[in-house]
Parts: sequence; C-alpha cells; structure tokens
Amino acid sequence: MDDKQLLNVSDDESLGKVEIAPEVIEVIAGIAANEVSGVANMRGNIASNVSEKFGKKRHGKGIKVELMDEGIKIDLFTVLDYGVSVPKVAQKIQDSIRTTLRNMTALEILEINVHVVGVQIEDKAEDKA
Repeated sequence: MDDKQLLNVSDDESLGKVEIAPEVIEVIAGIAANEVSGVANMRGNIASNVSEKFGKKRHGKGIKVELMDEGIKIDLFTVLDYGVSVPKVAQKIQDSIRTTLRNMTALEILEINVHVVGVQIEDKAEDKA
C-alpha cells in the first residue's frame, strides 16, 4: 500500500500489524447509515455522483473521516425522507455507525456529526404506480 495514513488497530504485534485505511471506515459508516430507515441517500461530490450514474456504487459517499491521536471523527452528509423526525433519524444514524464500527474495528470514536443537507420528497407519480 502507498504512504496513506492508516489506523493501527492492534497493540499486539506478535503476529504482525493490523492497519485500517480511512476509506474502509468510510465504507463501513456509509453502509451502516444507509440501513437506517428514513435515510434517502448520502450526499457526495460531483465526481462521485457522475461515477454512480455509470453504475459504480460508492458506499463511502458523503462521509468524511478525520484521524486523530485520541480516536476518529466522522462527518456524515445525508438526505432524509420527507416526514421523518430529523433528530430521531440522526440519533439512529449515530447509534448504527457507532455500534457497527465498534463491532468491526474496535476503534475509539470521538464524534459522529450528522449533517442533514436535504429532504427528498417522493413524486406523486411514483405513489400512483
């Protein structure tokens, strides 16, 4: 792997090192967030939206991971379904990400910041279909 910043997960190096790339944490957090009821989609940049149109699904879209000495900080940019309780869904997103990352990586999570950047309203035509 190149010289990207990696998280050292294991203090016991008797068998070797275990390191996790920040992109892996983005993917895990993205999948955990998308499993929450009320999340319409994640907000990415233009490049990720274009690549998604060509069939390449990116699970880490809309998630920024910041590595710190004390732990990790996650910023998540999401679009919610119309009519859901924003505070309740945001809390469920935080709980889902925290639980999933703790079970899969045993990393210390400092913050999970949920930024609601939009609301998706379903088309009336879709309701009739």
